[in-house]
Amino acid sequence: MAGAKVKGQVRTPLGRLTFGIMLGYGCMMLALMTPASLLLTFKMIEIDPNGYTSSYGLVAGIGAFFALIGNPLGGAISDRTNISFGRRRTWILIGPLIGCAALLLIGMTSSLWLIIIGWAIAQLFFNFGMAAYTALIPDQVKQEKQGTVSGLLGLVLPVAIAIGMVMMTIMTDASSVTKWILLAVIGVVGPVLSLFLIQDGKVEAVHKEKEKIPFGEKLSKVYPSPRRFPAFTWAVVSKFLLMMGYCSSLYFTMMLVNRMGYTEAEATASVATVNIISMIAMAVTSIFGGVLSDKFRKQKPFLYLSALIMVLATLVFAFVPNFTAFVIASAVLGLGFGCFSAVDMALVARILPRKEDSAKDFGIMNVANALPQSIVPAIAPFLLSAGTMTGIGDWTFFYIALAVFMVIGMISIKPLPEIGEPVATEGGSDISADITTPSMQNM
Repeated sequence: MAGAKVKGQVRTPLGRLTFGIMLGYGCMMLALMTPASLLLTFKMIEIDPNGYTSSYGLVAGIGAFFALIGNPLGGAISDRTNISFGRRRTWILIGPLIGCAALLLIGMTSSLWLIIIGWAIAQLFFNFGMAAYTALIPDQVKQEKQGTVSGLLGLVLPVAIAIGMVMMTIMTDASSVTKWILLAVIGVVGPVLSLFLIQDGKVEAVHKEKEKIPFGEKLSKVYPSPRRFPAFTWAVVSKFLLMMGYCSSLYFTMMLVNRMGYTEAEATASVATVNIISMIAMAVTSIFGGVLSDKFRKQKPFLYLSALIMVLATLVFAFVPNFTAFVIASAVLGLGFGCFSAVDMALVARILPRKEDSAKDFGIMNVANALPQSIVPAIAPFLLSAGTMTGIGDWTFFYIALAVFMVIGMISIKPLPEIGEPVATEGGSDISADITTPSMQNM
């Protein structure tokens, strides 16, 4: 089949859609990222005080693998869940509901294997919800507004993490179970409320006349052909490599305990401070990066600058083992990542090969976010050991190696098409032209 056009796509008024996405996505990410950034580390220290570095890597790595498959799988299922409740709304409800049930399991158990199972389920189904939320941008937002909306969505993650850190700092005396229960409740309530704001429904995929489909084209339905859609693959590669470096932040709590000798209370307060500062920086550039890229009709210069900033910040972590330096470096890293995330999401929405597979292809792009979360914990023990053996230093070598990935990622931005340059899509047309809507207007 040579492609399809999507008819009957409802468009929620832009302001209402944006607020709905930010509310639901923000609560969902608060519930997921607060454990990922803080609670999961302390859970592993609690149940495995002598081997927490390895056990954390095992839990985080397996969980990130399920995040990896969760995004494209959830996106593909969402694309094909064509019911009146809505193909995106269905998984906005189911994903966080099951994910939060898994968080409750983690909070109430002291078994390593149950934690592994719970974190894998949480990552899988939260990514189902994430795929549904992000697909709303190519579904319902006009191309000239996608950078702005992507920037606002990029603002959600830092704000959610900052709120989570503040909550955990305030709840220092609360039990671990209480913290996990609270996060699970927030992770369900936010997405449910967003369902009252986001409009969705059945769509009709109008396919071209059926013909014999070559095997290569069947494969391209799973992953778009790199030959026919090279921009998509280059976007995946650059995103993956930049995220390899950014995922060093997953080890920040571990680094404070292992490298700097912090206690749990000291690490909690320090991580909260650093994350809040970093998230504020990320929020600023996430908004302005998306808006300015729309205004100047340029994306690649913002991506280059963001990548360079992230490399420099990572090298500070490598060579300056000082908490004040960590705060400054985290702020700088947040500045770079916020802008990169917003502009990159808008670029991805512009270059998706097929409109009818938008959630699935967005899910593949989101693999570039999830896969480094699996790879970095897996290779971290090796990098730390290699740093010790070479005499460079364990944590110094760890950060240098991840900075190298980011440099290669910055180079990989070059082949991406700029706004106004031709982009290969199914049928040779701009994907935004394939949406037919029943006369609903954006505000």
